[in-house]
Amino acid sequence: MNFQRSGGVLLHPTSLPGPHGIGDLGPEAHHFVDWLAEAACRLWQVLPLGHTGYGDSPYQCFSAFAGNPNLISPDLLESADLLTKEDLQEPGPEAAHARAEAMVDYASSIPRKAALLEKAFQRFTDLNPVGLREEFASFREQNAEWLEDYALFMALKQQHGGGSWVEWPEPIRKREQPALTEARESLAEQTLRFTFQQFLFFQQWHALQSHVHDKDITIIGDIPIFVAEDSADVWAHPELFHLDEERRSTVVAGVPPDYFSPTGQRWGNPLYRWEEHRKTGYAWWIQRFHAILHMVDVVRLDHFRGFAGYWEIPAANHTAEIGRWMPGPGADFLEAVKGSLEASSVAGDLPIIAEDLGLITPDVVELRDNFHLPGMRILQFGFSDPTNPFLPHHYPQHCVAYTGTHDNDTTRGWLNSASKAEKRLALKYLGSTPRNFVWEMIRAIWGSVAVYSVTPMQDLLDLGTEARMNYPSRLGGNWQWRLGAGELTDMLASKLKELNYLYSR
Repeated sequence: MNFQRSGGVLLHPTSLPGPHGIGDLGPEAHHFVDWLAEAACRLWQVLPLGHTGYGDSPYQCFSAFAGNPNLISPDLLESADLLTKEDLQEPGPEAAHARAEAMVDYASSIPRKAALLEKAFQRFTDLNPVGLREEFASFREQNAEWLEDYALFMALKQQHGGGSWVEWPEPIRKREQPALTEARESLAEQTLRFTFQQFLFFQQWHALQSHVHDKDITIIGDIPIFVAEDSADVWAHPELFHLDEERRSTVVAGVPPDYFSPTGQRWGNPLYRWEEHRKTGYAWWIQRFHAILHMVDVVRLDHFRGFAGYWEIPAANHTAEIGRWMPGPGADFLEAVKGSLEASSVAGDLPIIAEDLGLITPDVVELRDNFHLPGMRILQFGFSDPTNPFLPHHYPQHCVAYTGTHDNDTTRGWLNSASKAEKRLALKYLGSTPRNFVWEMIRAIWGSVAVYSVTPMQDLLDLGTEARMNYPSRLGGNWQWRLGAGELTDMLASKLKELNYLYSR
């Protein structure tokens, strides 16, 4: 892909402001796009947009294809005559609290959103509007390959009290045909509800996407390398994963011990049977790429090193200390994806950013460079000594530079917790004082040769650790930060616009 020198902002839609307890794809998202254009930014990076499960992580979703119904905008549903103004009136003190809450309150916003989506579904069913009905039928037909399994999976999950599919009764867990037939019949209405929610999500997303493109902005999306065990993908395609006869994982994903984690990280995602994927010409993965590239323009491929080699942990182990390195699908996989995208005119060269952080070995670098994929450079990682490759004077042009990512502390938070040696080098390197440090970090990556420069919204606002998006080692309490109403000021846009002008972004 011909990447063009650009700058932009990392902000997930859940972090947008608004009256419904969680950011969504409605008016505030369109306003944010207008603000990006005002700031002369040409990039908007988001996290995975999938239907999040327990823990609310966008990297642990119920489907690799479905959108997150919690991002559906009630305001746009009202505009579409699927909700009324009365439906949007928030009863009780809990709703008032959520409206004023600076963080996403998933515990209250998810059930409230579910109730509004149910009202929208009932109104659609009652009114049966011809135009919308035809659009819905077309959506179902075009997405049937993944949509039917996902909707049935969610209906079954609801029927079984939200429990993981690996605990369902054996006939439906193992997808025995009589059990599937019975479930499709008995859960037809529930399945239709989940299908309709996906229709609404993609209708709203594509409207937003069109607005983004009208402003000449590129959307950077995200594909997690692994899928959640409790997902429609693993339930519907057990042959593609390392599962035993009872459909339980035999080996799981993670990374081995290192300086930061003496027991490693056990992520717990089921691992792929890459030989089975290869037999199908990587059909599931290619379908996944086609789906995401109808939503975004460029994809950040998470844990890229796993396509060269990955750490395999016995599922019975509670830590990642015992495991082994296994070969990934490598160039064969990327050639298949590239060929499919070219054949269908979705893309020429792979529109992929390789998330090449962590333990990077020569085979990972070779795989990345053979396919001309830009890697990532995180400036926060750079202040050990002047030879550190994360410092801008070492950047190749073909890379994406960040002050930090969703997994890092904010830059202000980083400075406050950095060692004396790191802080001393950082201030000296940037010619900065602590007061203007964050914007000097932004200036450094904007002025670098990196083809893309991206900063989280929290850094533009110079926020501290309280605004951090994710702690990778912490269960719960993540993904909650929200932009405050009125924080997208003209002054902030002007300041960022100046950097985009000065450094030709």
